[in-house]
Amino acid sequence: QVQLVESGGGLVQPGGSLTLSCQASGRDIVDFWWMGWYRQAPGNQRELVARITIGDTATYADSVKGRFTISRDSGKSNLQMNALEPEDTAVYFCNLYPAYDPWWGPGTQVTVSS
Repeated sequence: QVQLVESGGGLVQPGGSLTLSCQASGRDIVDFWWMGWYRQAPGNQRELVARITIGDTATYADSVKGRFTISRDSGKSNLQMNALEPEDTAVYFCNLYPAYDPWWGPGTQVTVSS
């Protein structure tokens, strides 16, 4: 049974930074699969924010390009978020890319507000 657990969220002021981390329990998947970070804001559908290939090629949603950086290291997937905007407020999730529904974790809340 795989469980993906996200951490690192919190309350931050506009322009601030946060680093989210994701770790899998039950099976070592982060280092061997395409991974994605997703987010869901209230009233919105879950959307892909960033993905990283096995070869560590990263792609980003236009809304976060130049501000967010996805990486993986030692079984963890990380999302470095800089220059945060109120529009980045959401619950952030990690999963495979494409996402595998049974493996959605609880997510971590990111709130950008002054």
